[in-house]
Amino acid sequence: MTLLGSARPLDTVYDAALLDLDGVVYIGPKAVPAAPEAIDKARASGMRVAFVTNNASRTPAAIAERLTVLGVHAKPGDVVTSAEAAARMVAERFPAGSPVLVVGDTGLRVALRRQGMRPVSVAAERPVAVVQGYSPRLGYDSIIEGTLAVSQGALFIASNTDATAPMERGLLPGNGSFSRVIANATGEEPLVAGKPMRPLHEEGVVRTGATDPLVVGDRLDTDIEGACARGAAGMLVLSGVTTPAELITAPPHRRPSYLAWDLGGLNLPHPETHLDASGAHCGGWTATVRAGRIELTGDGDRLDGLRALCSAAWHIPTSPIGGASPAEATSPVHGPALAQLGW
Repeated sequence: MTLLGSARPLDTVYDAALLDLDGVVYIGPKAVPAAPEAIDKARASGMRVAFVTNNASRTPAAIAERLTVLGVHAKPGDVVTSAEAAARMVAERFPAGSPVLVVGDTGLRVALRRQGMRPVSVAAERPVAVVQGYSPRLGYDSIIEGTLAVSQGALFIASNTDATAPMERGLLPGNGSFSRVIANATGEEPLVAGKPMRPLHEEGVVRTGATDPLVVGDRLDTDIEGACARGAAGMLVLSGVTTPAELITAPPHRRPSYLAWDLGGLNLPHPETHLDASGAHCGGWTATVRAGRIELTGDGDRLDGLRALCSAAWHIPTSPIGGASPAEATSPVHGPALAQLGW
């Protein structure tokens, strides 16, 4: 696989965009600068938009309100959360009115009530399931109750397993990190509702009526892996958590179709990358593999240079320019090409 090119802006190629939020539309309390205008332009071109987030702490209405304050027009129906996907998983397995212990925030409780479940807070209620989602107010007492309930046989569901969450201060622990506490204490691995699993993306497709959606995110292990799993095109933005080195070494099931600095990439054409016996080419850059390392020559847009590096690294095992593994090609010893691009 190599990155795709498009002579037309992507918002005229795909009928809907399924946008991640954290690291894509906003970081902490602030919008990613390019996001509001990019979303407006995409909608003006006829592209439908859904906001598909692994963050289970807030309700769709609260998220839509926050987006509107940040200059992004959104209605509650435009927002699809992992809390909704988790609540649906519970409702498909247990009768209405069943007690479900919440290790998380308001978004989970509201989603469970909408599915006819009864949210509870203590293991003494004998819950049929424990649902854990991100909460900035998560306390040890809540984790204890969840651990007791799972130990007593309750089904364990995690809204998502993101290890980190991008915030204004930097990368902070995400729900995937917190859910490991219960998993380690009980020996029970959770079922996962959010990305990269299918339920969340499928709901986004239903909401938009898309036949050819573009999945946009900042994480390889959730957004892009989810896109690959359902055979959809994915655009990775570098405004969030993924680094260029992580992108170059991504395994096949986590490789995006397109690469952009930020959501402005929705409104732009994307250059082709191609591979031949002399190397991988994009824009004014050529990446080749010599003596076990990737070398980069040329000049121009830094992003085109990264596209060329990705194409070379991803084809190393089978291409005529092969010779080193992606890990070797981007190690501290063999990674001067990234430094050449300013990374």
